[in-house]
Parts: sequence; structure tokens; C-alpha cells
Amino acid sequence: MTSLPLAAGTIAPGAEMEKPQPSAPAAVGPLTEQTTAVIIGTGLSGLAVAAELRRRGVESIVVDSLDVLGAALPVVTAALQRCEAADSAVMQERNEIIRHLRHYTASRHVDVRNSTRATQVTKVDQTPALPGTAHWEVQTPTGILVADHLVLTRCAQGQLRSMLTEFGIAMGRNLAAAMQAIGMYLVGVGELITPTPRDVLRQAKTVGQAIAGKVNPLGTTFPTTGGLAILPA
Repeated sequence: MTSLPLAAGTIAPGAEMEKPQPSAPAAVGPLTEQTTAVIIGTGLSGLAVAAELRRRGVESIVVDSLDVLGAALPVVTAALQRCEAADSAVMQERNEIIRHLRHYTASRHVDVRNSTRATQVTKVDQTPALPGTAHWEVQTPTGILVADHLVLTRCAQGQLRSMLTEFGIAMGRNLAAAMQAIGMYLVGVGELITPTPRDVLRQAKTVGQAIAGKVNPLGTTFPTTGGLAILPA
């Protein structure tokens, strides 16, 4: 019998077809998300900043407090104990403001992640070759948040000093200006006396203005998304 060459793709009689081998699953890296500002702390200060930024058309992501630089350290040090805790009127005002802020941020779809904690903060230096490189990377258990601006609202004083030293910033009279130059801001922390709720709102407004001014240096008006009566005018 004369054998004929098989056409490409033809299986010879009696031959077994090879079973395709399952491919190895592709390696999946951590999820990276880009935003304008990352706010660390989902309490009064964090929500106040997020609300102020939303009013000014600036996107942000709010995550829970920072753990990385000394997880054993308390969120507030002895010098930062909340002296107003015994003042029921102040606490009532604080709770009422938080209630308003939660309603506002929820109704304006602000990205508040109460169950996501920041675990590490990395400063990313800009280079002439990549002028648009973001300043900050915030690591969380679910991925990395990349942003131009970082707002700290929950941080022990010891943690704060360690962070500033690592980023080359000395504690002093020009601390706020030095931090703002690298896109880092404090609201409700860093002072020996815990600010009142109204002080926090004023700080949040100042930080919101500063970030919005950097995002929009030419002063073009962004469409606002509604006002919040409790924020200072």
C-alpha cells in the first residue's frame, strides 16, 4: 500500500491526539490606582478634607489610619490626649459634624474606604525626564494608591517625626511650607493641643484650598458639587 503524506493538521490513523496542557495562571501584581489626593484617616479630619476637596472638584481617596511607622505606637500620644473627651457639648458637636460629613461624602460619592488601612507611605521624587511623576505611593492590603498629594489626619507625634525625618523635613517654624512643597499636609494632628472640631474644619478648608490651587494654578473655576453648611465660609 502506498502511503500518502498527511496534510498539515491531520491526525494519522491510530495516533492519539495530544491533550493541551493547562497554561500557568498569569502573575497578577498589586492593583495600582491613581488619584489626586490620598487622605489617611476616616474620622472627622479626613472626612472634612475629602468634603472640601469634593466641593472644589478635586478627586481623593480616603483610607483608614497609618500603621507602618510603629504599629505599636498609639494613634495619639500622651501630649495629644483628647482633652475635650470630658466635654459632652464638644463631643456632641463633633458627632453632629461627623454625621453631616458622612452624609455629604456618601451623597457626593466620595471614595471613602473605612475598611482599608494604609500600611506604608513612599515619597516618589520627580525627575526632569518624568515631570508628571506622582509624589506619593500609599500601600494598602489591596494595592497601591498613587497621588500627587498626601493628607495625614491620624498619626502619633512620634510617627510624624520619623516620617518627616525620613523625607528630609526638619521640625521648625517653616514646617507647613516645607511639607506643602512636597505635597504633604496635616489636618488635626501635629499640635500639642488637640484642635476643636471647628479648628479642624478651618484646617481642612485651608488644605483644600492649597491642593486645589496646585491642581488648578491658573485659577480656572471648576464646577462645584454642592455646598456643606457646616464648613467655614
